Amino acid sequence: MKYTTLANTTISVSKICLGSMTWGNQNTESEGHQQLDYAFSKGINFIDTAELYPVPATAQTQGRTSKIIGSWLQKSGNRDKVILASKIAGPGDYTAHIRTTGFSAQAIKDAVHLELKRLQTDYIDLYQLHWPERSTNTFGIRDYKHNPNDKWEDNFKQVLETLSHLIKEGKIRHIGLSNEKAWGTMRYLQESSANHTQRPISIQNSYSLLNRTFEGDLAEISIREHVGLLAYSPLAFGVLSGKYIKNTAADNARLKLFPRFARYSSDQSTQATKQYLEIAENNGMTLVQMALAFVNQQPFVTSSIIGATNLNQLKENIASIDIGLTPDILEQINNVHAVIPNPAP
Repeated sequence: MKYTTLANTTISVSKICLGSMTWGNQNTESEGHQQLDYAFSKGINFIDTAELYPVPATAQTQGRTSKIIGSWLQKSGNRDKVILASKIAGPGDYTAHIRTTGFSAQAIKDAVHLELKRLQTDYIDLYQLHWPERSTNTFGIRDYKHNPNDKWEDNFKQVLETLSHLIKEGKIRHIGLSNEKAWGTMRYLQESSANHTQRPISIQNSYSLLNRTFEGDLAEISIREHVGLLAYSPLAFGVLSGKYIKNTAADNARLKLFPRFARYSSDQSTQATKQYLEIAENNGMTLVQMALAFVNQQPFVTSSIIGATNLNQLKENIASIDIGLTPDILEQINNVHAVIPNPAP
């Protein structure tokens, strides 16, 4: 395994982070523990979860994923050997079963306390805001269109003050953003500097061969402001495994079970994926290996978050850490990107 450090800290994390959003729905507790055991044995020390998980989000399953991680931490005794990241869900109809108060001070405190209980731990290493409170273009929406009826009020200062208080109490160590845009990221950095509150050290956004939108303004912010990317969906919900193109996807594959998650299933995404598959096979790699290697070697990426529903997938994903892409392969990839840029924003 390769390691890096979370920005502005001395915390060493594996370059591959173990994602968990299938545990408690597609995967049982036993299967989640098996994945954790295997990943840990391969040097992965970074685990990501969220109060929302598993996905799809429902009131009946909410919090199961973190409970599975919590039971593994207790069973294994590995709490002091792993870096644990979690997230508070943003507002919206999708999460009304969790709360309707957004990132109010009390909501943040309650969310942290409940998550600590589920995880059976006294502290969370990295606590992230899962998506913005304000109306903006997240989750597959390509361009920003202002909503004049958005009732959101600027509360960046209050959010940071609340999180800083929780850090002083020892309940979280550091804070991060997720699904955030350039403006929101800079506003958090501005407020943290002006008010001497805790500074976001990471941003967890979608990034893959099919979605390289982070390479715009956010990449510059990430590098210049030291806010490392935790890249989620590096395989685009499994599309970049090639299994849907080859018709080899199992009946329990994510997009077969949940076809409404169509972010990576457009015609343009399919066309681009076919071309990326050809490049990978022509260069003696699987598409999984090439897709993950591409993300792993980006200078703004702190860690890539992989997810799997079985151990064979997990083994291939983790093994990608040893693969490097040559300038020639990168040129071939960029030639496809130039013709079909960001088909799955």
